[in-house]
Amino acid sequence: MNGGDEVVAAPAGPPQPLDWKFSQVFGERTAGEEVQEVDIISAIEFDKIGDHLATGDRGGRVVLFERTDTKDHGVPRRDLERMEYPIGRHPEFRYKTEFQSHEPEFDYLKSLEIEEKINKIRWCQTANGALFLLSTNDKTIKFWKVQEKKVKKISDMNLDPSKAVGNGSIASSSSPKHCLANGGSPDRSYNYLGNDFSFPPGGLPSLRLPVVTSQETNLVARCRRVYAHAHDYHINSVSNNRLPLQAQQYLKTKNPMADCLSCLRLICQDILILFLILLSSDGETFISADDLRINLWNLEISNQSFNIVDVKPANMEDLTEVITSAEFHPTHCNTLAYSSSKGSIRVIDLRQSALCDSHAKLFEEPEAPGSRSFFTEIIASISDIKFARDGRYILSRDYMTLKLWDINMDSGPVATFQVHEYLRPKLCDLYENDSIFDKFECCLSGDGLRVATGSYSNLFRVFGCAPGSTEATTLEASKNPMRRQVQTPSRPSRSLSSITRVVRRGSELVFICFDFILPTMSLAVSPGEQVEGEIEMNCFGAENPGVDANGNAFDFTTKLLHLAWHPTENSIACAAANSLYMYYA
Repeated sequence: MNGGDEVVAAPAGPPQPLDWKFSQVFGERTAGEEVQEVDIISAIEFDKIGDHLATGDRGGRVVLFERTDTKDHGVPRRDLERMEYPIGRHPEFRYKTEFQSHEPEFDYLKSLEIEEKINKIRWCQTANGALFLLSTNDKTIKFWKVQEKKVKKISDMNLDPSKAVGNGSIASSSSPKHCLANGGSPDRSYNYLGNDFSFPPGGLPSLRLPVVTSQETNLVARCRRVYAHAHDYHINSVSNNRLPLQAQQYLKTKNPMADCLSCLRLICQDILILFLILLSSDGETFISADDLRINLWNLEISNQSFNIVDVKPANMEDLTEVITSAEFHPTHCNTLAYSSSKGSIRVIDLRQSALCDSHAKLFEEPEAPGSRSFFTEIIASISDIKFARDGRYILSRDYMTLKLWDINMDSGPVATFQVHEYLRPKLCDLYENDSIFDKFECCLSGDGLRVATGSYSNLFRVFGCAPGSTEATTLEASKNPMRRQVQTPSRPSRSLSSITRVVRRGSELVFICFDFILPTMSLAVSPGEQVEGEIEMNCFGAENPGVDANGNAFDFTTKLLHLAWHPTENSIACAAANSLYMYYA
């Protein structure tokens, strides 16, 4: 009580862990089905509102999905005023269309093959019912427009089509005939009546003109612009300045024909929204980043870009770090961040200098004394960064951890989530098979309370980042995501090298580690030899896929690199090889 009049509410605790459920799968593989290299998904992205989802694959294709569970009801004005739209059921998507974005090319000057693989996809602002997006491979960025085109047909002529002879057709406007500017035919005189149709005796009392009708629509993808020849190295990031979610929802639902009373009633809200748009990202520019440079583009200009970051030294032997990822601030078009292979994140302000040789802020974690090894810089390299929706936090992913940074505090991360700590004793083996160079992506929930990233064996992890939260959920990209759920996420990870029971089974040995049985391993044991006892064994054998601290076998050949969180709801889409899995909570 406060003065006997007011009740002081107890501070709210951390949100409860989410109960994740399977929603949909596209491109599910059957048992034993071989996955084609060109079908493996290499990029995934929700649009700003969450009504559309795009994926790109190694074959250069872009596949679009559209949401179906909100099509039958619009957004009420009351919900629009709250800038929220509560949905009673989980998001459902369906296949919309696909198109070939990139083709394999060959750079003859450098004798270099350019793969068609889609590295990144970014949605742009919609206009007039059309969808716009950017897609890029290693060298070329393309700006695509996807819209519905009506198929026009001609009908209502007073000639009987059933009496047509030859190849005459009146049902379609797409007949391949060459006509002059005035509608005549070049191989016939202007008064030629033709013999394709038979007229009734005495002719027709009146001529009814044909009517053009539209009976069906087709989705057509057209490349509007190509942004090429601006990067000497492979493009790893594309990020565009987009309107914030509230502004896009407003523009999508705004009715320009509203009555005057409605306009007067909402004038305060309109002014607020327009003010928000003026202060937010411009929706006209985007950046592209490779290992050494970041270029700034205007969507309307494809033959010119401006180099804003260049870390290439005069002597390439002096090169110590490269750019690994870059991202625009979600609301400030003058601010962007980029990460490096040394584990640092730099925030730059385009208002300070045209060429951003110096940064406005630097985020990096000091190296612990005595912890440096051959693998230190490799595992510290940041593979992906994401801004939170409000722009206050930056999420980064390196090989071992997820880190959450507050842009107002550059002394260190505010939270660190261990993802691959159990792999530390096996870094040598991971280096030998190049798994240590895998680039895992990360994402944040729309409310900023949770983060997610992928792992091996098609697993992905969800962590709670609210103060006091201990949520740490492991899910598998399958129809049963909780099959490999970690039961006690808060307990400390066990060492990979552990006491393992060895039991004889005939002429073979079975290694029992914790509460699971590893695949049988044949050893040269004489029939009369007794082998039973306890030995020290590394559970990540060279021939075995390995196990984590909870006894789950890991396969390093299957990895979940790409995933995306719905911008407004607790729904995650993730790519496992050529399959797209979707989950909700």
